Amino acid sequence: MIVARARPVVLGRMGLTACGLLAVLAFIVSLSVGPVMIPFPRVLEVLWQALSGSPATGAVREAIIVLDVRLPRSVLGFLVGGAIASAGGVMQGIFRNPLADPALVGISNGAALAAVIWIVLGAGVAGYLPHAVAGFGLPIMAFLGALLATGLLHVIATHKGRTSVATMLFAGIAVSALAGAGTGLMIFMSSDQQLRDFTFWTFGSLGGATWAKVLAATPFVIFLIIACVPLARALDALALGEAEAFHVGVDVERTKRLAIAAVAAGAGAAVAVAGVVGFVGLVVPHLLRLVIGSGHRVLLPASMLLGGALLLLADVAARMLASPAELPLGVVTAALGAPFFIGLLLRRRAALFG
Repeated sequence: MIVARARPVVLGRMGLTACGLLAVLAFIVSLSVGPVMIPFPRVLEVLWQALSGSPATGAVREAIIVLDVRLPRSVLGFLVGGAIASAGGVMQGIFRNPLADPALVGISNGAALAAVIWIVLGAGVAGYLPHAVAGFGLPIMAFLGALLATGLLHVIATHKGRTSVATMLFAGIAVSALAGAGTGLMIFMSSDQQLRDFTFWTFGSLGGATWAKVLAATPFVIFLIIACVPLARALDALALGEAEAFHVGVDVERTKRLAIAAVAAGAGAAVAVAGVVGFVGLVVPHLLRLVIGSGHRVLLPASMLLGGALLLLADVAARMLASPAELPLGVVTAALGAPFFIGLLLRRRAALFG
């Protein structure tokens, strides 16, 4: 009995360690690989010189590429991938469905609607705003759209202080459809250039990564990470059912509210700074459940690490496959994630029906 209980714990720790090592490797690869290839040792040398404050040695051009171009892009990519994957793990736990992801509650569509409104109508408003605010109008609007969609979802699904998960699911579908209709109307009103800008944004990209975007997204991702600590135990209990979770001392309604807020903050910020990136929030936690089990104390941090690593590797592929041009990040994640997920579904069908 003791051995049987210890086995999932050991497996979870091994999986978490493997995800951490993969994240470190993916981060170094993202700094090294690109149109200009920089050897691993040189990347580590540049990072060490920057951290220790030592005078820069070697090629200055390589140091500029690593520190000023690729480092903010890699940090932002890790934050975006980790936030989306962690939010997916939380959503799957709340809905008790391994096929749930942040897009299910209308976050992506809400952000997309707000983004296209800014792209089409923002030029007439930007002149009345401070320059610093106008320069980040698109990510700010996308984040506000994600929050508004999530807030509307919560209002619809909550009655007398109790949130219905089933109502939340159907409300998410309705909010997504409503946001999609508004997006279609804005696209109809847009010019060719505005349509091109919006289409590129919906495909996702880390090409515009800056330290300002990193700083803007970091507090919301940190909130998601902090929220995962109390959510992990509660989601494990919720896997048995809401009544059972209540009887073991879990505040079910508070857990739902915290989960909604955490998903809106993390995934909303990710969509705001990088556009719409598909399949990461769906595939990563689903894959980890198959490998290390469903315990959220390990699943959520492992999702953060593996999601960040996979998005960094996808970004490397986006930079290299059409070099010197750059493929949209969402195209790469969909091209890799969709066939993989179809394979998982076929395997699951074979296990169910023989």
